[in-house]
Amino acid sequence: MNVTVNPVDQHKVTLTIEVPAADVEKGIKAAVKRIASSTNIAGFRKGKAPRRIVEMNFGKEAVLEEAYEQLASRAYTDALRQENIVPVTDPEIERVTFEEGKDLVFKATLTKRPDVTLGDYKDLDAEKQDATVTDEQIEEQLKMIQNQQAKMVVAEEGAELAKDDFAVIDFAGTIDGTPFNGGEGKSYPLQIGSGNFIPGFEDQLVGHKAGDQVDVKVTFPEEYGVKDLAGKEAVFKVTIHDIKRKELPELNDEFAKEASSYNTIAELKADLRKKMEEDAQHRAINAYNDAIVKKAVDNAQVDVPEVMIDNRVEQMIQELALNMESRNLTIDDYLKFSNKTLEQVKEEYRKAAAANVRSDLVLDAVAEAEKVQVTPEDMNYEIYAMAQNFGADPKEVWKIISKEGRVSMLASSVARKKAAGIIISNAKGAKDAAKDAAKEETK
Repeated sequence: MNVTVNPVDQHKVTLTIEVPAADVEKGIKAAVKRIASSTNIAGFRKGKAPRRIVEMNFGKEAVLEEAYEQLASRAYTDALRQENIVPVTDPEIERVTFEEGKDLVFKATLTKRPDVTLGDYKDLDAEKQDATVTDEQIEEQLKMIQNQQAKMVVAEEGAELAKDDFAVIDFAGTIDGTPFNGGEGKSYPLQIGSGNFIPGFEDQLVGHKAGDQVDVKVTFPEEYGVKDLAGKEAVFKVTIHDIKRKELPELNDEFAKEASSYNTIAELKADLRKKMEEDAQHRAINAYNDAIVKKAVDNAQVDVPEVMIDNRVEQMIQELALNMESRNLTIDDYLKFSNKTLEQVKEEYRKAAAANVRSDLVLDAVAEAEKVQVTPEDMNYEIYAMAQNFGADPKEVWKIISKEGRVSMLASSVARKKAAGIIISNAKGAKDAAKDAAKEETK
């Protein structure tokens, strides 16, 4: 087989692939056998009908097309392997010649994975986050728990609505005196300052009391999700039924017993400190590791094809859709709630998608340079971790991945993680930590 590679642009190439006539003849014979084996032909056992009988039943063109599909598919795969090309798009195939007794010639135009020139990816260093937990942070966390344990109580008679209060209201909205869909609600608990309603709505209720009736005048934002309401002026007739406020429990030993498994507030604070310090250290390590890998990625040279970024954006949109489905919502619901179009969301994802693709390409190159091997044990560990995250049976996770043809994708992901591990383990911080540990052992 002869392959000629012709660049179309920086990322796209055209492969001209020539399959010898002798292989074409073998391919036609194999096609006849496949067709004969896949159907019943009167007077012949499956797979035993001669070519002329197969052509009488299915036509000569059907035999040649079957041969072409198999020959071209196999030749294309062999050509990629021969030329060490990894495609990132499906090929555009142009048949040049395909006749019995002649070479098969066809062209395949595709976008290939770009070359990566690695920079320094060992002996790197990055700033380490401060993992100190202050007394103020402990108190802030304690107040959050206190707020969670708060009880809602009806405000004293004559109380005026203020920020963070809950107003239990009826409301009915009109535009030019005409009610509109979704403009009415009964006994709605609205927290003042939450921003759940149209800008300006909550502010106009501040200072009012239970029993008050208020005309709230607002203008729907120009980018409002419901086009018929966008930019329109509306009047809401609001009746305030009740004003409710949070009643915070006192921070004492009784509070500790109610809110936790501890008997004293001191014990609760000590537990909070321990957990927050562990979390801070974990986040500091992750941030340091991420910064080290990012430096290695930034040190490399690679020009990412736009199509790879487009594909990653589409993948992120699919992940968003799956996330919405898990909440019994659709992506259209998300777009409505966020007042965005699908194109706007894609544009927002684009920067992160480009960074993700670039990172993957560099880690792939590091894995190749370091001759990283993905073992069955590595794959089993990854499957187990995925199963733990999803609360699923590892065997079921493996079945799904195999069925969807994602085994190679999973292996690539594992290889990238191992490549990132090499970058991190060779960072200055890791080496310094290893030296310190060795000194401690010798004491």
